[in-house]
This record gives sequence, C-alpha cells and structure tokens, in this order.
Amino acid sequence: MGNKQNDGSNTCFILINEDLLSAEDVMDILKISRGNANMNIRTLIDWGLVYKEHKSGERKEFFRGEKDIWIVTQRVIKARQRQELDPMLNVLSQLQNVEADKKNKAEVEAFTKQIKNIKSFAELADNSLTKISESEENWFLKTFMKFIK
Repeated sequence: MGNKQNDGSNTCFILINEDLLSAEDVMDILKISRGNANMNIRTLIDWGLVYKEHKSGERKEFFRGEKDIWIVTQRVIKARQRQELDPMLNVLSQLQNVEADKKNKAEVEAFTKQIKNIKSFAELADNSLTKISESEENWFLKTFMKFIK
C-alpha cells in the first residue's frame, strides 16, 4: 500500500501490527488517501493476508493482518501465480500455435522452439511454486535446507 510504488513495506506494517486498525488508522499512519487505503486493504483481504474484524460498540470496520508467515508465503505465491504465471502460460500456449508458410518456415520453427523452451521453464516454475504453496512448512524447510547445503 502507498501512493507511489508498493515495495511491500506498507503491507508488512499491517502484517506485524498487533492492533486492530481501521481504514482511517491506515490512512493516518501511512499518509495515504482513503481511496488508496480502501483499495489496498480490499486487495489484501482478497489475497487472504488481512481479515475484517468488528469491535463491540464500533460502527467502523477494523482489520488485522495474518500473523503466520508460512500462510502469508503460501497465499502470496498463489496470488502471484494467478496474476502473473497463469496469464503468461496462456499466452505462451497460444504462441506455440503460430503457423508458417514457405517463406518464413525457418523463422517460425526457431520462434516456436524458443517459445516451447520458455513455456517449459515457466511450467517448471509454476509446478515448483505449487508444490511449495501446498506443502507443510516443516517439509519445505527440511527440503530447502538440504538444497542449500
């Protein structure tokens, strides 16, 4: 969240804050507009990183960030896959179907070969991220530690 580029620090603020925060609190602390605060809070709710809560006797909505970093990691991975990898894989699938004529056969073959290579790598990344996002934290940490040794 922020008026300029979102570098993640504003999201971290909500995730580490122990207090329930209203949209007005977020606006005041981060010095952002109501529209910006509301839009970004809704996105964080959609991603499952922030929850709406109610305080007894209050009419305002309040928000709390997810505290389990493993859950945050899994949800960010899934959201990024949906927003970035899935559309890219769809485009790459479409690009593989380019047809050549006699004049450009060699160019099209080189193009489709490169697209196939990119798509294979993207599918490997997608499968790896899916495996991580669906794994248990202990399994991932043990596997990761073996990998970096």
